[in-house]
Amino acid sequence: MITQRAQRVNKKRNRLNVFLSVLRVFFVAFVLHTTSCNSAGSSEDPKQDSAIACTSNLPNRYAVNKNNEEIKTGSSSTEAMKWIPGGEYLMGAADDEGRPDEYPQNKVKLDGFWMDETEVTNIQFQKFVDATGYITTAEKDINWEELKGQLPAGTPKPDAAQLLASSLVFTPPTHVVSMNDVSQWWTWKKGADWKHPQGPRSDIKGKESYPVVHISYDDAQAYCKWVGKRLPTEAEWEFAARGGIQNNSYPWGTEDIESLRPKANTWQGEFPAENTSWDGFHNSSPVKSFAPNKYGLYDMSGNVWEWCSDWYDAAYYEEQKMQLLINPQGSNKSYDPMEPTVPKRVVRGGSFLCHASYCKGYRVSARMKTSPDTGLEHTGFRCVKDK
Repeated sequence: MITQRAQRVNKKRNRLNVFLSVLRVFFVAFVLHTTSCNSAGSSEDPKQDSAIACTSNLPNRYAVNKNNEEIKTGSSSTEAMKWIPGGEYLMGAADDEGRPDEYPQNKVKLDGFWMDETEVTNIQFQKFVDATGYITTAEKDINWEELKGQLPAGTPKPDAAQLLASSLVFTPPTHVVSMNDVSQWWTWKKGADWKHPQGPRSDIKGKESYPVVHISYDDAQAYCKWVGKRLPTEAEWEFAARGGIQNNSYPWGTEDIESLRPKANTWQGEFPAENTSWDGFHNSSPVKSFAPNKYGLYDMSGNVWEWCSDWYDAAYYEEQKMQLLINPQGSNKSYDPMEPTVPKRVVRGGSFLCHASYCKGYRVSARMKTSPDTGLEHTGFRCVKDK
């Protein structure tokens, strides 16, 4: 018999599933001047158990500007990093709020490592760009030859103006809308990038300590290379987020996120139309705005999604069960049952858009995924360093 709690989890899962299925179609519809956004491949079946995410179904965007190979590997210090001691833990969901790709729990053993105490900020990324001349994915025009491979055969090429550098920006509606139509709260804006988070008329003046966003996996890798660090593995990220606590739901423990005091930058109210900003912020927040976990790490829940180095494989946990995983690097393949032909990397931690009614990605075990060339207004990263 399905419990009421399991039914609620399934309902949330199906809503989010629709969101993911629509995002790529949403972009294509924008490019082709269509007027609707279809949730292709989504399902309202409560038994639907595909792995889901907040950041999928977006177009591949390849360009010809400065690439990762041109970035020189730098030397790094451990300033503003925290030492994460090695140890063993159970990776994955320990309760019934997890999604199918979070089960079963696997026993993992890790060596110690250093981790940035905060997400990489605008001022840190600015120094990287100033030193290297790096151009992010969101600042590059869309390559039609790559995009048309995702469209029906014979699709006409759009006007050149529609292939200019753009990125997805959160634009909340002013009234209650269908949760199945993400075009109600996501807008593809020309000129949106890390320097212009909400579009060309916005900037990051006064936001030097905010996390840098609109960052693709490729951008994050380039920055890590420049500072002589790397992206965390998924196993390292979850271990660090738990802060040495076993089977906790959140970095601070098990207390509900909206109980007593604000603990992270997430959504409060009715998503996506009403944000009460009970936590003090409407969009992203400066790093260190909330208490750190027991390892001294900030924003391991909420604020912005964070890239990990692993390929996303929905079946990875199941395939690795009954083993002790020592310093796992993740799957050697990418597999998302919703988009089996699109390679994905793991993102973790949730964002300022996460809410229990729709996307509870701020749980420490929550696994999300997106294509490496994709960045959004709520996607950033942090780095790690070996001993």
